[in-house]
Amino acid sequence: MLLGLVLVLAVVNGRILQTERQLRDGELVYLQLAPVDPRSLMQGDYMALNFALANAIRRAGHSGSQVGGGANNGRVIVRLDAQGVARFVALDDGRELAAGQRTLRYRQRKGRVRFATDAYFFQEGTGARYEAARYGAFRVSQAGAMLLVGLHDEELQRIQPQP
Repeated sequence: MLLGLVLVLAVVNGRILQTERQLRDGELVYLQLAPVDPRSLMQGDYMALNFALANAIRRAGHSGSQVGGGANNGRVIVRLDAQGVARFVALDDGRELAAGQRTLRYRQRKGRVRFATDAYFFQEGTGARYEAARYGAFRVSQAGAMLLVGLHDEELQRIQPQP
């Protein structure tokens, strides 16, 4: 039983360290937000997220590519502009990437393409400050795994949480 506990703790702590490393060392990439229903700001302490890149993936005909690791997962090839904003190039089909390109992982659930999360939670009563959000900022690992780290305005300035 003790050995089992040690094993579980080792796995959990290993995952925590991996996530902390990605938050510290991951490449900062911005995804432009697509219009979302403003009512979600009023429903509670979160904002529903939808990204323009997800719309591009749907238009390109995502069909559950096996390249991303399963029937409902995939990878998209993007090019980062000078500010780090990701622009759609193509769905990943396993070919060699051109200079300046990288892949990002996504998953498709219930007909929606998602990157890391589809909601951003914030402190109660601070929803109005997030109405200016135009970009989601992600830390991206070498493998294309994404962690949402904040929302940014049109000038890529982070929208600071309430102190």
